[in-house]
Amino acid sequence: MSTQNVKAAIIKENGGSEKFEIATQEVGSPVSGEILIKHKAIGLNFIDVYHRTRISDNYAVSLPAVLGMEASGIVEEVGNGVTHLNTGDRVAYAATPPGAYCEARVMPAKQVCKLPDAISFEEGAAMMLKGLTVKYLFHDTTELTAGDQVLFHAAAGGVGLIACQWARSEGIELIGTAGSDEKCQLAKKFGASKTINYSDRNFAEEVMKITNGIGVPVVMDSVGKSTFDESLSCLKDFGIFISFGNASGNIDPVDIGILAKRSLKITRTGLFTHISDFKRCQEMAKVLFEKVVSGDVKIQIDQTYSLDDIALAHDSLEARKTTGSTVITI
Repeated sequence: MSTQNVKAAIIKENGGSEKFEIATQEVGSPVSGEILIKHKAIGLNFIDVYHRTRISDNYAVSLPAVLGMEASGIVEEVGNGVTHLNTGDRVAYAATPPGAYCEARVMPAKQVCKLPDAISFEEGAAMMLKGLTVKYLFHDTTELTAGDQVLFHAAAGGVGLIACQWARSEGIELIGTAGSDEKCQLAKKFGASKTINYSDRNFAEEVMKITNGIGVPVVMDSVGKSTFDESLSCLKDFGIFISFGNASGNIDPVDIGILAKRSLKITRTGLFTHISDFKRCQEMAKVLFEKVVSGDVKIQIDQTYSLDDIALAHDSLEARKTTGSTVITI
């Protein structure tokens, strides 16, 4: 079995971005069900921050660890039993376990997808986790159709800008929140029907104005603690609150009795359950790729860093200074 030494960003303990160390690690050959991939670009996501800080036991990783859940590159070697990929294929993935913050890695193949030639490596690295998230939010967690309304928090972020465009392409009325007028304008440009700057307006009050006091049937939220209570007040009777992130911290324990008055529903979803099955993962990726290749969805990459600057990338993301997607180039 041949081996190679590659650069990687490693953490040996949980904490701030200063815990990252740039080091070399040894990479061998794939065994059955695995591939060796040489990365071209790596995606940055808030789940990486959760892993680094261990925001809760749900995000614990074995230390030392290479973080990162999303990347693109070229297949260098294929293990036995892998039939959907070949050496030399352009590929992209959102996958478990973490390990994308490196030049090359051996990893399970089932969540790795062939990347169409019309999509760049940078776009591929920026779109998989975020784009597949939008796919399951809109069509698996709840089924949104033309004319439906949804309140979408953090609408100018990586997931948010994809959601804005996806909504526009399917006639869905997306009301987006963001933390500045500039971010609101960006979300509107990418397809949000209405936007609310939550830094100077109460978003719940604005939602009720927009909906003539009725509320929305769906709230999609990756912010968490700081938006939860007001989000529930935005829902109409029988509405659903969908949590898919905790950027502001974990939501406090909830007395589910508060849902009874209006028969509301709450769910906490996660991408990796949806793509744990090989066939479902590949089918979801096909839908996403079609959205991008058709032009319905443009992947907005607003920040680019080198692997050496991974700590700076994390700092910007945590401070909510970013818009669109952030990519680490190799």
